[in-house]
Amino acid sequence: MEMKSVTRSLRVLEAVARHQPVTVGELTKIFGLPKSTVQRTLVTLNEAGWLRANREDTTRWEVGARVLAVRPAALQGSSLFAAAREPMIRLRDALNETIHLSVPDALQGMVVVDRVDCDQAVRTFHAIGDTSPLHATAAGNAVLAHLAKSEIEEVAAGTLEGYGEETITDPGQLRAELSRVRERGYAVNHNQYLQGVCAIAAPVLDEDGTPLAAVAVSLPDSRFEPDDLPELGRLVAETATEITARHLA
Repeated sequence: MEMKSVTRSLRVLEAVARHQPVTVGELTKIFGLPKSTVQRTLVTLNEAGWLRANREDTTRWEVGARVLAVRPAALQGSSLFAAAREPMIRLRDALNETIHLSVPDALQGMVVVDRVDCDQAVRTFHAIGDTSPLHATAAGNAVLAHLAKSEIEEVAAGTLEGYGEETITDPGQLRAELSRVRERGYAVNHNQYLQGVCAIAAPVLDEDGTPLAAVAVSLPDSRFEPDDLPELGRLVAETATEITARHLA
């Protein structure tokens, strides 16, 4: 019975991916199952992060970015994943720090989809599929700063959870920080999310300026030097620009 439930969940996930955004009623017709069974499966997949309700029509379902934990190229297609890999490796080689590629899960947060490790004895680590909040991370701020004003306001009006003394939890301070991100071209996280972990991130954009992802260098606080920030920011921003160009080519 348990295996049958798993198989049904996978088939529902596949059907949502094919027909998204799709309603419970439409899925019920596809599978010939009771509406309550389909609804229960959707809720389970939603709680696990595989599916989410469409933001414009919450009666419809679509895949969540956690799908990338299984196949990192799934959300934007293999071109984004392929475009990012070599620039990320070069950035890692230049800095000898861990490099991450993350994508937004609507306004829910960021999902790590690729990582290039350094060979430092002490280094940061985020598993593929790890999620993090938009407002408290460099990758999240890099993406959030380039979203539409209405989406920024939606995040600012929500709960800005504090993860430490450095986390921005005031809407006005968040708006000011996002303005600085747009001005300098990169975002900085100095112990705002995980204590002892710092990151510098820049957005990967599509042709109309919509953020598709963020590339970030992540390092322990013990190796973070404020005087190095302009150079780190420049290198990360250049890497993001190169990924954007390769993706759009």
